[in-house]
Amino acid sequence: MTVSSATPTAIITGATRGIGRGIAGMLALRGCNITIAARDESALGVIADEFEQLGISTNIVAGDVGKEGHAEALVDSHMAAFGRLDVVIFAAGIGTSSPIAGYPEGRLSRQIDVNFRAPFLVSALAIPHMRATAMQWNRVARFIAIASLEGLYPEPGLAAYAATKSALISLVATINAEERHNGVMATAISPGYVDTDMSDWISDQIPKASMLEVDDVVRCAEMILDLSPQALVPHIELHRRTAESYKA
Repeated sequence: MTVSSATPTAIITGATRGIGRGIAGMLALRGCNITIAARDESALGVIADEFEQLGISTNIVAGDVGKEGHAEALVDSHMAAFGRLDVVIFAAGIGTSSPIAGYPEGRLSRQIDVNFRAPFLVSALAIPHMRATAMQWNRVARFIAIASLEGLYPEPGLAAYAATKSALISLVATINAEERHNGVMATAISPGYVDTDMSDWISDQIPKASMLEVDDVVRCAEMILDLSPQALVPHIELHRRTAESYKA
């Protein structure tokens, strides 16, 4: 497999909102050519126009990351556009709050599909391309997955979300076990509540001012990308200063 360009490239899911949007902007400022993916095609177009003005080639893949066939379409579209793959960011995520007793099966399936199944399938397809990039350019390729403290320290009412994030952390660990000697490494970033629209539902209990900022997570991701090829960071926990014990 031949990698066709010397410019690093990245795929990022959930690229139009919150943490995903913040990391996408960071990657653009670093000079990466990017495939941005999300459901809202018009929002993707606005971001692509912004990045193109920075001289960044931007590929758009609009669609639902949890749907059948999306993973293959995403990786194929990226490789057709850029011919190499250095970084994959899993920032798409979904969560709902409800006790386990009586939990709706459809809501459970949806969280599994978006939070775990999609990253697993994208990883399976992306790894051969990332190996090729690492080998040809004598560097490493990296996955960064936005997990959650809930995946480590579950709280009542968030069983499905916590379980899928725990599975995502496990996926990252297995990628490292299988692929680190091939130059492909992965990091899970597990923050507590971050001030995004995904946290609006609990803002009456946890004030937005006490939440982590999007830029806190973005800086963790950038730090990982700045590490030497010898450095492996499997997991980063990012806690709120005002949180009790290990609660998110």
